[in-house]
Amino acid sequence: MDQLNKYILFIDSYFGSAPWFPLTLLATGIFFTFYLGFPQIRNFKNGWSIISKGGFSGSDGYTSPFQALSTALSGTVGTGNIGGVAMAIFIGGPAALFWMWVTAFLGMTTKFVEVTLSHKYRKLDNSGSVSGGPMIYMENGLNMKWLGVVFSFCLLVSTFGSGNMPQIDNISSTLNSSFGLNPIISSFVITILVGLVIIGGINRIASFAGSIVPTMALIYVIGSLSVLIFNYSNILPSFYIIIHDVFNGSAIAGGFLGASFSTAFTYGVARGLYSNEAGQGSSPIAHATSNTKHSVEEGFVSILEPFIDTLIICTLTGLVILASGVWTEKYENDFERTSLYFLGQSESQQDISNQINSYIECRDNGGDCFSGEILIENGILNESNTVFHNRSIAENVSFFKDDKLFSGIIKIENGLLITQGINVKGESLVKSAVLTSKAFNKGFFGNYGEFIVSIGLLLFAFSTMITWSYYGDRCTLYLFGEQALIFYRILYLLAMFIAGSGLIDTEVIWNFALITVAASTLPNLLGMFLLRKEMKFLLKDYLK
Repeated sequence: MDQLNKYILFIDSYFGSAPWFPLTLLATGIFFTFYLGFPQIRNFKNGWSIISKGGFSGSDGYTSPFQALSTALSGTVGTGNIGGVAMAIFIGGPAALFWMWVTAFLGMTTKFVEVTLSHKYRKLDNSGSVSGGPMIYMENGLNMKWLGVVFSFCLLVSTFGSGNMPQIDNISSTLNSSFGLNPIISSFVITILVGLVIIGGINRIASFAGSIVPTMALIYVIGSLSVLIFNYSNILPSFYIIIHDVFNGSAIAGGFLGASFSTAFTYGVARGLYSNEAGQGSSPIAHATSNTKHSVEEGFVSILEPFIDTLIICTLTGLVILASGVWTEKYENDFERTSLYFLGQSESQQDISNQINSYIECRDNGGDCFSGEILIENGILNESNTVFHNRSIAENVSFFKDDKLFSGIIKIENGLLITQGINVKGESLVKSAVLTSKAFNKGFFGNYGEFIVSIGLLLFAFSTMITWSYYGDRCTLYLFGEQALIFYRILYLLAMFIAGSGLIDTEVIWNFALITVAASTLPNLLGMFLLRKEMKFLLKDYLK
């Protein structure tokens, strides 16, 4: 698993986490924002108007604008809003939230473009159902079916990396943390329930999303406000540190190691995209089924997506984490091997900054990593060795084997524990959905606050997995035909069960997700740019 994570990180370093990717994404949003005259501001009201009036129906399609928006939101409002925001702050510090805001604002225009084009070029498939998405406008609008094939394949892979494995992993880990529920049991039950819903196709999915999305959003907003009101004195300082760290980077704070400008920028943009999916090309598949009369009108509706998803829900999550102070606090937890490093004995033992530099050099730069043997007596390190877990100096570290305190020799290679059968526990920073759960315990509900996160996460992630299965269906249909749909659905459910059962480390799943997001986004951004004149014509034609 350690080697797999290293390979994934190596690929991601040239792809999703490389500086050119977030710059390309933001540049596309900036270009279309100016090219189309700031539609996310000028036409923001139009989206709400269409939703409130039930849409101006009259075209082909079998979902209302509200149902299409709810379906798309059920695909975007997921673990990215709970675990993704927490991961962005965990790695990039408070400034990462600022870059999520920037991504959302520009993403409102990007979403407007991709949805309008997908609705415009949608078509009837062999069964008489409406099908749309970037692959259709690439084929029919650009005459570039090869690009549609590339996009469909990348998004098909992304259904596992974005809409499947991170979602079930967060559900099972949070239910285990809050209720002590065995991950194997929870993942099995949820896999069965998802399978029952996706059998019904888009009509059942849209109906489910239209009823569950408002409910789950309301529950989460109430829970978030309960924490913020309880910690109201920290709200303004939280905004201050977000803006301050954008220009200065995040300093060492408590257990937090600090973060540079580039780290906050890269992870903020990446997690922002993962959350609202603007430019990824997924939600246009849902919007293409709407019976909205004019394609631009459906584009107006889609502007609301990044606003609700990131500027409201993700902001609430980020403020809860920062205002509660849990992002710098250490908690007792089981140590995942992909996040566990040993520095051994060195002069850095006496200097925290030197310890941190040694850790970063070992982890990121392939520098001087400790290799050797360490003696463990009654579960405790017999020598003064620095242990890092979850990007923090671990404390009160204990070693177990077969649920008993371990005594013996452990072997370390390049900073990593290679002795099998050893479980490590101790105090360190927490990440992902667990970090958000800890933050919710700092509000009016006390230690029961994490149950709100568990319920919200269950509803968010469950609806996300259902919607993304539909996206995968459309890609499979485009690439391989209707006969391949059953095989895709079986593989989708199987991957869900494996990821939720704890057979793959959380960090591996999240790192894989970043690669798949980038893979589907790039061909979609290219297609949008090539159709920029068509997009401008559609907007001008509608406004006339």
